[in-house]
Amino acid sequence: MGKPDCSKSPGQREHPIFFLRALFLLLFCRHVSSQCKILRCNSEYVAATLNLRGADRSAGYCDALRSYSRCTRRTARTCRGDLAYHSAVHGIEDLMIHNNCSKEGPTSPPRPRPPPNHQGLEPLAMCDYEKSFVYKHGQAPSYQHCAAFGDPHIRTFHDDFHTCRVEGSWPLLDNEYLFVQATSSPVAKGSNATVTSKLTIIFKNMKECIDQKVYQAEIDNLPAAFEDGSVNGGERPGGSSLAIRERSAGRHVEIRAEYIGTTIAVRQAGRQLSFSIRAAEEVARAFTEEQDLQLCVTGCPRSQRISRSECCRGPVAAEVARALCKEMLPVEDVYFQSCVFDVVTSGDANFTMAAHGALEDARVFLPNAEKLHIFQAGAGCLPVSSSFLLLILTSGLWVVLLHF
Repeated sequence: MGKPDCSKSPGQREHPIFFLRALFLLLFCRHVSSQCKILRCNSEYVAATLNLRGADRSAGYCDALRSYSRCTRRTARTCRGDLAYHSAVHGIEDLMIHNNCSKEGPTSPPRPRPPPNHQGLEPLAMCDYEKSFVYKHGQAPSYQHCAAFGDPHIRTFHDDFHTCRVEGSWPLLDNEYLFVQATSSPVAKGSNATVTSKLTIIFKNMKECIDQKVYQAEIDNLPAAFEDGSVNGGERPGGSSLAIRERSAGRHVEIRAEYIGTTIAVRQAGRQLSFSIRAAEEVARAFTEEQDLQLCVTGCPRSQRISRSECCRGPVAAEVARALCKEMLPVEDVYFQSCVFDVVTSGDANFTMAAHGALEDARVFLPNAEKLHIFQAGAGCLPVSSSFLLLILTSGLWVVLLHF
């Protein structure tokens, strides 16, 4: 009488405390990095000891502790300095001493894998953005379109349209998945008109899908391969989800990045490069506040925007430029206005092909065909007819006569 109940072993008395500790670590230590697998070790230990019953319970605890210890050793390098990891290691040592468990001996059998779910998402489908999105959300993803062409003109993801005087290197995109930089230079020595002369596109490393890949294009050098000579995303299981294809030798390259629901077209027309992209909306928005300078997102900075009505003087008359552009672009929208602006300011008729190529890309890439044409009143070069000039001269003459 009066003696404490010693029928339970020390390990059996201590186990509920450590069980709660492991459960706490499992549920609340979400700060553990993705590389540190201590939460998996915790969950395996909890599962191995949850239903232990009968006379073999002590032996079962020892088996589970040895498995737990082995799991922590496997993840030791990636968990160095992690609080949850070190708490687990010390807890295991204490329990093995209290239970008189030897360090060598049998371990708990691994947990059985759940039966395959044939209706679920296969591993490689992770690198098919559209299929993965439909599986998660029950509907197809939304897409956005951006383009940069000509002098350069920018059509943003939000269907704003700007003509820019940018010179040097500017980011078109800078997000979690993609970085695209355009470098502009004068169309000719001493000219105020600029064109995109170089494009750099970086597809950032994505686990299980692709290695990081870099694509660079310059005038008269439109390669059908990435910088390392490859034409896909590398040796990873989903490497084929990034592929490059030459649509027209030296003139048109298409890059498909199925793992992020993105297609990019790079073209050369005359002495300028153009860029068009169709990107999943979720991908286009995957950037931080620090990544705020993206021409595809915000357009040109206000200080760098110019009015296309400024093009009325140049090497080519506006009437001639309008006639050339009308052949390729029958609808007088912003693509037509941009074409006239570029031909007038540069004197190069090849700019008609740049605007036409950008319109064709938009026709393919835009999710809503009704948004293909954008109209901006008063933004283009207006034709100056002979009757209008006569009216101006006549008005001026009357002013002079009345003055005298």
